[in-house]
Amino acid sequence: MKAAFLDFATLGSEKLDVTSLRDAVDDLNLFENTAANQVATRIAGCEFVFINKVRMTREIIESGDRLRFIGLTATGVDNVDLDAARENDIAVCNIRAYCTNSVVEHVFAVLLQLTHSIGLYNKSVRAGDWQRATDFCMLSFPLRELSAMTLGIVGYGELGRGVARIAEAFGMRVRIARRIGQEPVTGDERIALDDLLRECDAITLHCPLTDDTRGLIGERELKLMKPDAILVNTARGGLVDSAALVSALSGGEIAAAAIDVLSQEPPVNGDPLLDYDGGNLIVTPHIAWASVESRQNAIDEVVENVRSFLQGGDRNRVV
Repeated sequence: MKAAFLDFATLGSEKLDVTSLRDAVDDLNLFENTAANQVATRIAGCEFVFINKVRMTREIIESGDRLRFIGLTATGVDNVDLDAARENDIAVCNIRAYCTNSVVEHVFAVLLQLTHSIGLYNKSVRAGDWQRATDFCMLSFPLRELSAMTLGIVGYGELGRGVARIAEAFGMRVRIARRIGQEPVTGDERIALDDLLRECDAITLHCPLTDDTRGLIGERELKLMKPDAILVNTARGGLVDSAALVSALSGGEIAAAAIDVLSQEPPVNGDPLLDYDGGNLIVTPHIAWASVESRQNAIDEVVENVRSFLQGGDRNRVV
């Protein structure tokens, strides 16, 4: 069984064990990166193709003369033409719940960084401010306890539930947003997004990017938030209007934000958030998911999907 992994570098290939994947498919070619014009050549003769972000268009799928299986090392499947795969009887499998711990820890890492002003205090000490202080400690920047805060979660799937568990361990009150367009249900404590924005001290996004959620947090929504509120986005960049967020941060409409995702990645055409230099913004390069343990989990999950497929199963089948 011939197989190709087209963008292995997206998983930080130098730290991962792929022995079980090689064993599962017999003949595996690992490509660090694959340009769009190289895909058809590299999958020629392959029964199995593994990808993270490489696009599998209809044209590419139909060019795969022996292709039987497309395995994603991600949950999202928007880079695969699912209709073309279905019409050509090609299985498509994603992976799920592989990076929960990594994302959850990232959310609380940035919340603690912002609520305890750790970066600001570190910078101040290194600038010599403590040495010149008149008291034993410096209280130049805000210090807040998570236990005194209400956390709003938008998107209550695997990741949202993971965040809620740790928030409750910190003693935070947790509120969950209803899905866009969903009517209230008796006994369901989820609340409308507008109410969540008004009520919560910190808000973290874990919903998919769809037509309903694109631009979910814009100028209007940011104005609904508390002036001391914190926004965290580890989901998809398109959920948040970057220009509106910069305006809200610089104008004091909200206290701080931590952004791990942008609408374009890598942001070769720039982004307003990259030009903002205020100390109340943390921007990281889409790493919330990417602990070495999560990346190994991704490989292991793909292996289990392949084994299931070969045994006639449908584990994590999208098509």
